[in-house]
Amino acid sequence: MAKQKLKGKFICIEGVDGSGKTTQAKRLVKNLRRKGHDAVYTTEPSDGKIGTFIRDFVLSRESRVPIMLEALLFAADRVDHVQADVEPLLEQGKTVVCDRYVCSSLAYQGAAGLDLDWMDCINRFALKPDLTLFLDVPPEVGLNRLRRKKSVMENAKNLRNVRDVYLSLVRQNRMILLDGHKSVDKVAENVLKAVLKELKQ
Repeated sequence: MAKQKLKGKFICIEGVDGSGKTTQAKRLVKNLRRKGHDAVYTTEPSDGKIGTFIRDFVLSRESRVPIMLEALLFAADRVDHVQADVEPLLEQGKTVVCDRYVCSSLAYQGAAGLDLDWMDCINRFALKPDLTLFLDVPPEVGLNRLRRKKSVMENAKNLRNVRDVYLSLVRQNRMILLDGHKSVDKVAENVLKAVLKELKQ
């Protein structure tokens, strides 16, 4: 039986670390609410048990766990996140803004050498976003912006490879590229414009 069409819109914000995606995702939610949209912020890794495990025991390590395990954990967290949080909100007609989603897995684990088709396969049950925006900044710029302790994935060489995968996904029309190197206000304006266009459809 075909799944009932969800009432809300699912918007995802992507980018290398330090690209401003978290700032922009939260600002987008505020801007949408000001315009009368019932918008909600969420993020991956999620706040669920699997997402918490990823943050505490995968991202905080000195060296990475096996990349295939990393990808499987993120895919498992995604199933939990979507079923527990995202779909119920969309069924209520809310606009859900997600800070990282499937394209993050493709970019970060793909940059480490995993096959993108295999990762698409393990994420094939993931809810498809209505719109995914990629905030593009040079990795060195992103790293310079970070004021917290860097995770095991946050180094210039790795993030250059991550950005290359993201750009390949843009070329495949899986994401829309926005210049994340502009001022915070200008990026927010461009993000809101792209999302409002989607919400009108």
